[in-house]
Amino acid sequence: QEQLVESGGGLVQPGGSLRLSCAASGFTLDTYAIGWFRQAPGKERDMVSCINGVDDRTYYADSVKGRFTISRDNTPNTVHLQMSSLKPEDTAVYYCATELDFGRCTYTQSDYDYWGQGTQVTVSS
Repeated sequence: QEQLVESGGGLVQPGGSLRLSCAASGFTLDTYAIGWFRQAPGKERDMVSCINGVDDRTYYADSVKGRFTISRDNTPNTVHLQMSSLKPEDTAVYYCATELDFGRCTYTQSDYDYWGQGTQVTVSS
């Protein structure tokens, strides 16, 4: 059964760091686009970052550029989101998702085929 599982969320103080992981089972991630999205209470879910499957090109929302880094670890079939200099406004549930058809990132969330269950990130002093 194909699934994605996020891990690494938690409570961190402003300015701190966390590394989120998105592990796949039932299929391999190395040729697929993987996106990280987040949803804060009362807000829409938005893309934070994405990595292409065809060329590993990366994309970042303006709000996280220079602070977040997405990377692919084909062994063990995981994509990471390294988050640094965290701010209270980064507080949200973070989801990973994979796009299976084109190998390229898209901002259209309905293009993503599998989604993880989400992991909570809380930035607070």
